[in-house]
Amino acid sequence: MLNDTQIRNLKPETKPKKYADGGGLFLYIPPNGSKLWRLAYSFNGKAKLLSFGKYPIVSLKAARQKRDEAKQQLANGIDPGKYKKEMKKAAILAENNTFEHTVNEWHETQTIHNSAKDRERKIYTFRTYLFPTLGKTPISEITAQDLVLILKQLEQAGQELIAHRIIQYCNMVFRYAIATGRATRNVATDVRGAIRAHKGRHRATITNESEIGELLYRLENYHGHYQVKSILRLYPLLFVRSSELSCAEWREFNFATHEWQIPCERMKMRLPHIVPLSTQALAILNELHAVTGNGKFLFPSRNSVRKPIHYSTPLQALRALGYGKEEMCIHGFRSMASTLLNEQGYSPDWIERQLAHKEKDTSRIAYNHAQYLPQRHEMMQAWSDYLYGLLAKAKQNTA
Repeated sequence: MLNDTQIRNLKPETKPKKYADGGGLFLYIPPNGSKLWRLAYSFNGKAKLLSFGKYPIVSLKAARQKRDEAKQQLANGIDPGKYKKEMKKAAILAENNTFEHTVNEWHETQTIHNSAKDRERKIYTFRTYLFPTLGKTPISEITAQDLVLILKQLEQAGQELIAHRIIQYCNMVFRYAIATGRATRNVATDVRGAIRAHKGRHRATITNESEIGELLYRLENYHGHYQVKSILRLYPLLFVRSSELSCAEWREFNFATHEWQIPCERMKMRLPHIVPLSTQALAILNELHAVTGNGKFLFPSRNSVRKPIHYSTPLQALRALGYGKEEMCIHGFRSMASTLLNEQGYSPDWIERQLAHKEKDTSRIAYNHAQYLPQRHEMMQAWSDYLYGLLAKAKQNTA
C-alpha cells in the first residue's frame, strides 16, 4: 500500500509507471510528472479504467474513499464509470436548465437584432431583479408565485414600469424555454393582472410659441461643444428619437434628394425610416460636414471618433441651458411637433408616419417607410419655416 511520503517522493521516469495501492487502485505517473489516480475494475467481463483525479488535489484518503464507493456500486450491479458519466451529464443538463443560463442563452441568440441599448436594458433587468433570487433555480420549477413576490415588491416601491417590463421579458424567456424543452408552461402569462397598471411617464415639452422661440434662441447661442450645439439645433427640426440622431452616420444622408434614411437596426420598431430634410436642416448639416464629414459619425465622441456621442449628452446640455426635467427633455421635441402639427391641421397619418410610430395595419409594415413621403417633405419644410419664424421673433425681442 502507498503512503503520502512515498507518493510525494515518487519521480517520473522515461516511461509511464503504475504504483498499486490495493483493490484495483493505483497511481499512474507519465513522463511529464503528473500523479494520476486510476481504478482498474471489471464489469460484465470487460476490463475498464476509472479516473479519480490528480494527486495532491485528490488525496490518498479521498482516492481510497472513491475506490470503496466504486466497489459498492459494482456490488450493486452498477458500472461506476458509466455512472460517473451520467452524473456529469446530469450536472451539465441541470446547469443548462437554470433560469439564469436559459436567460443568457435566450439573450445571446434571440435578441441579436435588437439595438445595443435595448439588449443591455433586458439583461440588466434580469441581473438586477431576478437572478439574485431565481438565477440558480431550474426554470421548470419557477412558479407564478415566485414572480409575483418579486413584482409586488417593485409595485410597492412605485416601480410598476419595471414590474411590467419583467413580465414582458419573462414571457419571451419562458416561450424560449418551452421551445427548447426546458419548461412546459409559460408562468409569466399567469401573473398578468397581478400588478396595477403603469400610468405612463409625462414627457416634458414646450408648446407655447414665445417659449419655443426662446428655446430655439438658446439652442442657437449655446456656447458648448460645436457638435453638441449642432445636434441640439437639429432635434426640433427633425424630431427623431435621441439615439437615432446621436448615432447618425454620414452615409445615411442623401443631400441630392434632401433625405436621411435611417436603417432598420437603429429604429425602435426595427423598420427603416426616411426623414425629409428642410433647407434649414441641410444648412446645419452642411456646416457640420465641414467639421466631421471625413469621419463615420455626424457627432463623434470627444474621446474617440470611432464612437458616436453618448445619447444623454444633448440632454445634459439642455439642462445646462436651464431647462429642468419638468420643463423640457429631448423627447419633448417629438411631443412638441406632434401637438402643434396636429393643431395646424396636418394629416395625423403624415405626422404618425414621420414620428415612426408603430403601424397598426401589419400588412403595410414592410412598405411604410416611404409612405406619404411627398406630403412629409412639404410638412417638414413648413415645420422648419414655422420654427424659424418663432426664432426670428425671439431675436427681435432680445435685440
